[in-house]
Amino acid sequence: MRRAGVVDSARGLGPHDHVCWSYDDPAEFVARSVEFLAEGLELGQRVCYVGAGSVEGLIGDLAGLPGGGEALRDGSLQVMSLDERYRTTEAVVPAQQVRAYAEATEAALADGFGGLRVAADVTALVRSAAQLDAFCAYEPLVNRYTATRPYSALCGYDRRELGADVIAELACLHPVASAGASPFWLYAESDDSMVLGGELDFRGRELLPAALGRTRPRPGGDLVVDVADLTFTDHHGLFTLSDFARRDGGSLTLRGLRSGPARLLGLLGIADVRVEARR
Repeated sequence: MRRAGVVDSARGLGPHDHVCWSYDDPAEFVARSVEFLAEGLELGQRVCYVGAGSVEGLIGDLAGLPGGGEALRDGSLQVMSLDERYRTTEAVVPAQQVRAYAEATEAALADGFGGLRVAADVTALVRSAAQLDAFCAYEPLVNRYTATRPYSALCGYDRRELGADVIAELACLHPVASAGASPFWLYAESDDSMVLGGELDFRGRELLPAALGRTRPRPGGDLVVDVADLTFTDHHGLFTLSDFARRDGGSLTLRGLRSGPARLLGLLGIADVRVEARR
């Protein structure tokens, strides 16, 4: 099982978890990364720290990581510079990005580790509109990979540089996020159903259509959305979901819809939505 929702710590996360952490102070993300990577080492995973700047500077960030020096020497800990691995003015290729992490995960397993855990400050990869679009396409792809393979990630984004709106676009595509990053979370499960949780308030409804388009495994057919963890929606949110499925050329099934919103469907005459119990 993977975790979903809002967290205030980077500890207690499992081998399939994918977290968006937005910050105002870089030291905050460093502290969360140390938490996240330390627990990975405790679990017998290979861990990796990624960020802008020199490898030496990034190693310095991890001075508080218990056993970090030994982990670097024996290969349990890897440190990588974005500046050395990417052209940070260009957009990532989503499928290629997933493939790289999949290969690194399989290499970790072949080396006897329990999986791969990565803490990466990727602010430098989402600065332009084209970069943001590419990364928003990458996030749902890597969510599907983490659903079945022992790869977990803590993605850092600088709120001062990117702004709240960009952070929300990215955060809503992660199953887990830090407080205040996004009102909802949306991700695809391995069976191509989707999970939607949190709140579909006004801000959430504005974000939802683009998030659905990015996360939808394939157009047409039945769009199955597990909404058991959706704590608030009104008729506007239900219309947003129904309208997306209709434009996408398919039907809509809401799994685990709470009784109040379910009654709204009938009152509003939204007849093309199927409601079923959560499995």
